[in-house]
Amino acid sequence: MSEARLWNAVDDYFTGRLLGDDPDEALAAALRESDAAGLPPIAVSPLQGKLLRLLARLQGARRVLEIGTLGGYSTIWLGRALPADGRLVTLEYDPRHAEVALRNIARAGLAELVEVRVGPALESLPKLADEQPPPFDLVFIDADKANSAHYVEWALRLTAAGSLIVLDNVVRGGRVADPDNTDPDVVGTRAALEMFGTHPRLDATAVQTVGAKGHDGFALARVVS
Repeated sequence: MSEARLWNAVDDYFTGRLLGDDPDEALAAALRESDAAGLPPIAVSPLQGKLLRLLARLQGARRVLEIGTLGGYSTIWLGRALPADGRLVTLEYDPRHAEVALRNIARAGLAELVEVRVGPALESLPKLADEQPPPFDLVFIDADKANSAHYVEWALRLTAAGSLIVLDNVVRGGRVADPDNTDPDVVGTRAALEMFGTHPRLDATAVQTVGAKGHDGFALARVVS
C-alpha cells in the first residue's frame, strides 16, 4: 500500500470511529454544494473540522474570527461550538464563494450566529478593527498564504490574553523547510511561523499531519499578553 493510500485508510478509520458512520447532512451538503459550484476542494477534512470545534469549545469561545471562508465548511464546524449568543465573523475574498457559504451556513441553522464579510481580508480587517469589537477568543487563518504574516498581525490586534490563533496549511508538503523554495505561499507561511516563534505576545507550536489532505499541518499560538 502506498503512503498516500495508507494515510487515507487511517483517516477513514478515525472518521468512522470518532465522527460516526451516519453522515452529517448539513456538512455533507456544504461539500456537495461547494463542489457543484466549482469551488476548489481545499476545505479542511472532517477530522480537522472536528478539531476546530473542539479547540473552540476548549477555549470556551463566544467570539470567533475566521479568515478564509471558502464554502463555509470550517465555518459550520466552528459555529457549532458557539453558544446561542455567540458570534462568528468570517472573511471571504471571492463573492461567488461567499454566496455558496451563505447558503451552506443557513442550511446548517447558523445564519443568526455567522456574519460573512466579502472582500480582500486586508481591507476587511482594518474596518473590523475600527468597529472596536470585543476581543475574539479564537482566530482561524486559512486564506491566501502569501499574506499569512499580515493576518497574524491583525489577529493580534483583535485578540487578548488567553485567545487562540490557529494557522492552517503550514507544512505545504514539506516545502516550508526547503530554503531554496521561494514560492510566495511558502515564503508567507515561513514569515507567519517566524512571527509565531518570536513575537513576545505569542506562545506557539506546530504539528505535521498526514491524511486526506496529504502532508501538511497547522500551527497554534496562545496570546499570552
